[in-house]
Amino acid sequence: MSSDSRAVGVLKEVFPGETRVALSPEAAKKFVTGAAKVLVERGAGVSASFPDADYAAAGAELVDRQAVLAQADVLLAVRPPTPAEVAKLKPGATIVGLLDPSRNAPLLETIAAQGLSAYAMELLPRTTRAQVMDALSSQANLAGYRAVIEAAAVFGRAMPMMTTAAGTITPARAFVMGAGVAGLQAIATARRLGAVVTATDVRPAAKEQVQSLGAKFVAVEDEEFLAAESAGGYAKAMSPEYQAKQAALISEHIRKQDMVITTALIPGRPAPRLVTAAQVASMRPGSVLVDLAVEQGGNIEGVAPGQIKTTDRGVHVIGFENLATRIGVDASTLYARNLLAFVQHLFQQAAAEGGGADDDILKAARVVRQGAVAFPAPAAA
Repeated sequence: MSSDSRAVGVLKEVFPGETRVALSPEAAKKFVTGAAKVLVERGAGVSASFPDADYAAAGAELVDRQAVLAQADVLLAVRPPTPAEVAKLKPGATIVGLLDPSRNAPLLETIAAQGLSAYAMELLPRTTRAQVMDALSSQANLAGYRAVIEAAAVFGRAMPMMTTAAGTITPARAFVMGAGVAGLQAIATARRLGAVVTATDVRPAAKEQVQSLGAKFVAVEDEEFLAAESAGGYAKAMSPEYQAKQAALISEHIRKQDMVITTALIPGRPAPRLVTAAQVASMRPGSVLVDLAVEQGGNIEGVAPGQIKTTDRGVHVIGFENLATRIGVDASTLYARNLLAFVQHLFQQAAAEGGGADDDILKAARVVRQGAVAFPAPAAA
């Protein structure tokens, strides 16, 4: 079905602390230009600094929450909608958002029972075609940046080296664990602030990326490490002997750092433990750690979700959840662009022969299809 027969709706996010909105005025205007009807709940963008007047100027209709649910053919969301909201959606409607399907099986059943469809943005394939829709990367990029900003705010010293009449201040030492999207942005941000940056990752290919940003790569680079990446770009399981050597190296390295940023987060799975309580205790008083995986158990032992925890030795462990929400304007702008690209693709496929049933992007993201749960997807032959 083409976009000119669809209504796209967005609600104000009500999850505690959530500042993002799934549709920006910029994206709303592009939907309207494409002949789609756009329904925005009044006040939906206020926490992201998008006033209602901006949506109205973009051609969107400002309505109440009930009207969005009753009229939207496609509901855009940041957080998963509640079962009560799902029950109010019109028959045949589609939900698109960060639905966290691995931890929301009952919600998927509720969506299916209503005869609806749903797509989870975190399941999009990492392909060139889907790159503009990659919400995980857009949000992780901002989270990596914000992690360093939060660490710098708590850290009791300056980040760069400073030479003054009273003497020289040495630069801070920052260690980033994980060189994915968030980790690489954390490295770049810490470097821009003047820190001496090191980083580690289980993938040998990450070494070049780390070094390209001016940081030093830290790992036991023996023959096993160099053969640790599969043809698909994923890390292979390492032997207990290698893990012991790597742990000893990392422990000694953490002890000398002023900041540690951990970024190992895998959607749908518990976060791996990267830093032990003993390693935290080995750091100097005033040091700071930031855990980007706290929502899924955390990479740092003892991290407290939503809090800054200070140990007896004066080491600060930051466990703020979903750091992208602390940059609501940019996070919403990028996420809305991801959703715009995805929904435009959805409309195009729906109008094509077969309705997009075999499209690789839609198949990967689809968690409920016309009243039937489609997650987890069957393994490819």
